[in-house]
Amino acid sequence: MQKLAAILLVDDDSTTNYLHQLLLEELAVADQLLVAKNGAEALHILMHVLPPATAAAGSVLVLLDVNMPVMNGLEFLEAYQQLPPDRRQAVVIVMLTTSLHPRDLARLQALPVAGLVSKPLSEEKINAILREHFQRERSIR
Repeated sequence: MQKLAAILLVDDDSTTNYLHQLLLEELAVADQLLVAKNGAEALHILMHVLPPATAAAGSVLVLLDVNMPVMNGLEFLEAYQQLPPDRRQAVVIVMLTTSLHPRDLARLQALPVAGLVSKPLSEEKINAILREHFQRERSIR
């Protein structure tokens, strides 16, 4: 399977990030794995760490938590829409959540979210994301 150029985990929970990092590293589905603890850090990474060519290659996956301090997932999505097109081109954003308030679900309808996945991530969930949004699939162990 062709690897994604990058995966950006955005979650304020260090344990969740650690476990998700271990899984993603073990699955070897991306050349680069980055972590942000809130939406503001994630925007900085998208603007200043990932080169525009990475996003243009169409293989950046953002796994975004909803509830975070500083800038939550919904605020991130609203700010993300203001980024230059070369920083948004073919970036796929999937929300990670344990639960979502109906009001937040309604707000997501108008925001650039490719899907919702419940925490924690698993090999099966990652494979489903790869298949649905990147037309890639890795064989399940």
